[in-house]
Amino acid sequence: MAFEKFKNFIAPVDDDDADEYEEELEYKESEAKPVSPYEPKKAARITTDAQMVLFEPRSFEESEEIARHLKQRRACVVNLHRLQRDYAQRTIDFLTGVVFALDGTIQKIGHNVILCAPRNVDVEGAISLESDDD
Repeated sequence: MAFEKFKNFIAPVDDDDADEYEEELEYKESEAKPVSPYEPKKAARITTDAQMVLFEPRSFEESEEIARHLKQRRACVVNLHRLQRDYAQRTIDFLTGVVFALDGTIQKIGHNVILCAPRNVDVEGAISLESDDD
């Protein structure tokens, strides 16, 4: 009680001022913006200049170049047959992280061949990697 009296003595508040302040709060709340700038937009995505880039890396360091193309919204087909098994797995792990961060897709399309697609490229269908002889 004493604190309220002291507060009113230092900075008296009229009831009219309090009502205006509440109206301002209501107005500002109605104009709330998304919390994150990374939230997806509700606009339609139409792409007419989709590009695909083919890679046959000979070292893990070339995976950074693949990531740059993915960031530029280009799909990438990566043939890993020239890499040692450890480096191929490391490349797949790295590209999986890149594709996840870009909200894209990654799938195996052949023996040691993967397709990495950013969000703007729709991939339909699946490739069966098992032989029909069975």
